[in-house]
Amino acid sequence: MRVEAEYSHLNGKEYLLVHHRRLWNEVLGVIGSVDANSCKTKISQEKTMRGRQLFDPGRMNSEFKNGFSALGWGERRSNFWVTADNKLLRDIYHLPEEEQKNRIQEAGHEPIFSYNQTDFVKDRIAVEVQFGKYAFVAHDLFVKHLSFYVSDIIDVGIEILPMKVMEREMSSGVPYYERDLLNVLRQGRGVPAVPLVLLGVTA
Repeated sequence: MRVEAEYSHLNGKEYLLVHHRRLWNEVLGVIGSVDANSCKTKISQEKTMRGRQLFDPGRMNSEFKNGFSALGWGERRSNFWVTADNKLLRDIYHLPEEEQKNRIQEAGHEPIFSYNQTDFVKDRIAVEVQFGKYAFVAHDLFVKHLSFYVSDIIDVGIEILPMKVMEREMSSGVPYYERDLLNVLRQGRGVPAVPLVLLGVTA
C-alpha cells in the first residue's frame, strides 16, 4: 500500500517529525509493507456487486497487525467507570480508575465498567487502521484518540483510511479518507481537541 493523501490536525504530523520521526517512519514502513492486492480475495454477495472480487478487510487488518506487532506496537486499554449522573461523571472523569468506582458507590449509584481500546500504541503514539464500518471512524477520532489524549496516554493519534478509489473495491459501508477529512474540517480548527494525522491509502 502507499499513502495517497494526508492531513495534519493540530500539528499532529509536525509533532511526530520533531519528536518521533522514527515512529513516523515505522508507520509509513508498515503501510508500504502491506500487499493489498494479495488481500483482494473476497467474493461479494451483495446485490449491486455480486460475484466481484473485493479487498478483504480482515486480511488487510491482519497484515497491518503483523507489521506493527513486529516493531513492538501493541494494544492499549484505558479503563474507567460510568454512571447516569452527569455531574458526578464530570467530577470523577480525571480520577484514577478505582477512585472513580468508589466515588460512584459512595454517591449511591451503580458503577458500570467500561473501556476504550486502541490496537497499536508505542511511545505515546496511537494508530487505528479502519477498514470496517464508516461509523467506527468517528468513534476513533472523537472518542478513542481524544480519550487517550485527555488521559495523558498518547500525544498524537494516527488514523489510516482507504481512499475513495480503494473503497470502491470493498464492501458497502466502508469509510473513505475524503469523507472523513470533511467530517474533521467541518468541526472547526480545534475539534477534536487532540493532535491527529489522517492518512489515506491505496493499493
